[in-house]
Amino acid sequence: MTALRAAVGAVLALWLVVFAPDSAAAQDAAGASPVAEEATESAPARTGLDIYREFREGLAAPECGADVSTRWRKHFAAAPRRLASADDETLLLFGYVVDEVRKSHLPTEYALIPFVESGYRPDARSPLGPAGLWQMIKLTARDHKVPIGKGYDGRLSPIDSTRAAVRYLKTLHGMFAGDWRLAVMAYNAGEYRILGALRRGGQVARDAQPESLPGLPRITHAYVRKLHALACVLQDAGEDATWIAALERGVPSLEAVEVGPGVTRIAQWAERHNQDAERLRWLNPVHKGRIRRSGQGPAQLLAVSPVVLPVPDEAPAGGAAGSP
Repeated sequence: MTALRAAVGAVLALWLVVFAPDSAAAQDAAGASPVAEEATESAPARTGLDIYREFREGLAAPECGADVSTRWRKHFAAAPRRLASADDETLLLFGYVVDEVRKSHLPTEYALIPFVESGYRPDARSPLGPAGLWQMIKLTARDHKVPIGKGYDGRLSPIDSTRAAVRYLKTLHGMFAGDWRLAVMAYNAGEYRILGALRRGGQVARDAQPESLPGLPRITHAYVRKLHALACVLQDAGEDATWIAALERGVPSLEAVEVGPGVTRIAQWAERHNQDAERLRWLNPVHKGRIRRSGQGPAQLLAVSPVVLPVPDEAPAGGAAGSP
């Protein structure tokens, strides 16, 4: 009996080795493995509501009391409509700036500065000299390593200008003990004027009263009131169910992408990468349709983040993928 059992066991073991399918082949025959499915599944698109929530979560001063400027609330009353409109690309660019501000662990009040400076228009130009989303003058831009040269003005690149602005704001945020109000006043008037005002007022940054700082232009004091009022306008909009519903639409993320040396026009790059050429022109006014190079590395475009490749066709029934 023992010999018979041993013989049966040996035959069974041989059958398993020769005839039983290995686990990977079995998974292929049944369909893609769970890991493969996860790798090829389309990434869920974020919505405008996701951007809005990120903005609200990042506010340093979410309180909106009776002291919020009525004048500036009225001035920025159209901002929620622009974000809610599917025909307006402002939400797309706002999402990019919110992302960059949050990556640097800064308050999202800073993401409102382009509303105040340029109305969130990357091609904005002032007759007084400032240009771009953040309305930098050439001297400030060059000081913060924004490339400006023959045929290329990095102030009109949301990539170059946003990097520089966020880097500068991070410096100011640290310089003024994390007080976003002092930081934006310094962004407007210059850090040395704010440091001087603190000295004259006998204050230090960590417990300053920015509204009482002496010797500063009215526009600098108003800068804080503008940003806080705008933040409150957007927070109030969140109480409107219709407005919230309008934000529940897909809004892609944006990223800086390098342009190969053989590509000379935005339309050419857009066709190769299945992107909207008109949107790319609006996002990248520095190029004016034709790819311009700054002289500081490869040309870049601000573009919709690449989509995940589609799931490949399933293998024919009756065998693993790749079987004859």
